[in-house]
Amino acid sequence: MTRAGSLLAVLVAIASGVVVLLPAGAAAADALVPTSLALSGPASARITTPATLSVSLAATPPGADSQPLAGQPVDFQRWDGASWVTAATATTADDGTATASVAITGPANRFRAAYAGDATHASSTSATVSVTGTRFPTVLTLAGDDSVVDEHTAHLTMTWRTDTGRAVPGTVRVFQHVRNGRWKLLRRVAVGADGQARIGIRPRVDTWYQLRGGRGPWWLGDTSNTHAVDNRPPMRPVVLPADAPRPERLPAQRRAVGAGANITVSRIPSAVWRQMSGITWHRGCPVGRAGLRLMHVNYWGFDGYRHRGELVVNAHATGQFRGAFADLYAGRFPIRAMYRVDRFGYSSRSGGGNDYASMRHDNTSAFNCRWVTGNHGVRSPHSYGYAVDINTWENPYRSRVGLLPDAWWMAHSDPRYAWRSSTHAVVRIMVRHGFRWTYGLGDTQHFDA
Repeated sequence: MTRAGSLLAVLVAIASGVVVLLPAGAAAADALVPTSLALSGPASARITTPATLSVSLAATPPGADSQPLAGQPVDFQRWDGASWVTAATATTADDGTATASVAITGPANRFRAAYAGDATHASSTSATVSVTGTRFPTVLTLAGDDSVVDEHTAHLTMTWRTDTGRAVPGTVRVFQHVRNGRWKLLRRVAVGADGQARIGIRPRVDTWYQLRGGRGPWWLGDTSNTHAVDNRPPMRPVVLPADAPRPERLPAQRRAVGAGANITVSRIPSAVWRQMSGITWHRGCPVGRAGLRLMHVNYWGFDGYRHRGELVVNAHATGQFRGAFADLYAGRFPIRAMYRVDRFGYSSRSGGGNDYASMRHDNTSAFNCRWVTGNHGVRSPHSYGYAVDINTWENPYRSRVGLLPDAWWMAHSDPRYAWRSSTHAVVRIMVRHGFRWTYGLGDTQHFDA
């Protein structure tokens, strides 16, 4: 306050009879020209992108129209949850306006403008403006090999980008399902900074794949297209003659594990023995649990794939069985199926496991404590675990009741799976490992260790 102003204030106070001590600068503050700030911005903007805020600063002297206030610094402030923080500063143009770009950092963004004032103009603050942060729509795509040979590796390529082409660095869940199955999570894959990833897969059957990506800090989730991978057999499948009768169908056994025949031999597990008891084994059988072994073996199926089968054999013959079936595998001689006979249930006609059903399904099997098929009351060599029947449909048995399980095949043969001579490769392999083709054309499927 100037000396003249101070003197005037004292005189006024004296004239009124009241003495008031005014704070320094009070009269000057009353003399500041009021200002106003108007802030505007978009209703929404994509998260991580800049949004443009506009402000208009005007001076409004008492009794006069508002006038744009040019050349003044204005702060654009963001609410960080605890306080207002300056995000940008701009200087007003001749028309009193200014703009600034501010980053959209999340779903909810609050901004205001603040003018600090100067020696002539009072400070002011705008009303709050809210900008909703929206996530980028994304497109998740899946491509890769359409087919693969069983037990080989196929590759899938995934690409995740926004609708503007920006890479999405998220984590993708890879789902798979097989025919008549449900979608199951296979694995999680982190997509690279370029929005892409590549993985190797080893489907054992025809399989469908799909990607699912969840939403992230600035992107929306998406589900990819479905990509099918055809699993092809590594060996040429068996094609039966057009006029040949077909066996009854069995579900394919599980795919092979390990390299080669991968033969393992173990004592009979309790669960397996319970399944055998009362069907392929019962009281009065010439060999018990201790004298038997469970053999698992990889084999080449008629479908061209490697499968894993099982035989119950006599403990003293495991070496012969090992050698013979290892060579059958190495020679790629196909076998239709290799289930234990207890799968087919008990047969009073067989006096043990149902050999009639086993043959009709073209099943290869060994131990089965039963009568000779078609000769009730005579114990079969299979009761001892030394005998094995191979590809029973294509290699018939001439029983007392006729050719079983079918007659057509007795007059036909194949160099891979049906034999009618001791010179056939399968017969020679079996003989080389101590088996006898005991009955020849009388029981083409049968070998005795």
